[in-house]
Amino acid sequence: MKKIIFILFILLSHLSYSQDWDFEKPDYKKIEQNIKKINSNLFYETLMNRYLQADSTMTLEEKRHLYYGYTFDEKYSPYSRSDYGDSLRVILKKEAADSLDLIKIVDFTDKMLLDNPFDLSAINYQLYSLKEMGNKKSFDEKVTQLRIIVDALISSGNGKSKQDAFYVIYTSHEYDLLNILGLQFGGSQSLIEHYDYLTVAENKSQLEGLYFDVTPCLNSMTKMIKE
Repeated sequence: MKKIIFILFILLSHLSYSQDWDFEKPDYKKIEQNIKKINSNLFYETLMNRYLQADSTMTLEEKRHLYYGYTFDEKYSPYSRSDYGDSLRVILKKEAADSLDLIKIVDFTDKMLLDNPFDLSAINYQLYSLKEMGNKKSFDEKVTQLRIIVDALISSGNGKSKQDAFYVIYTSHEYDLLNILGLQFGGSQSLIEHYDYLTVAENKSQLEGLYFDVTPCLNSMTKMIKE
């Protein structure tokens, strides 16, 4: 398929970067403490189960603890790549997807999400396939999961400066946020301290670029090198 409707971006197109919103930097130390409290609503296993069940009643605090708390999970590996991604790309290169292809896309992305439950690209391809298959129930559940992730991301900053950077736990989410906010990558990426800076193409807000705090990614890389 040469053309796939990016449902992820269409569903969230109501967001406008020219608008201001309230945001708060994630306190990783506090989050780590909170997600270990078994009898708390912020206990991580409880949060993940609610996310997997597409619980639309999650509060913003719970969404933030779910997303940023994943950095303390032993499965967190920001630079790993799923083998199923290669199988998925074979299908995506086709001119058009038949019914069997759509089923395969859902199956491959399901397996990818087992390794990375916050893979926005995998969710996007699932949404496309589920919509084409007419599976409204599963489609709506994936939309809920998508919104949980994006709500957490958007709540962390606005990207206009290092002080107001977006906080991401995967560098791929930087590019997802650009598209969600109606911006296009300008072609240049720089690592400044523990921030990724991405330039953006000409836009109505006259922004030159956005900052993303990638501390968990860098910490994970340092750990890998030491091992």
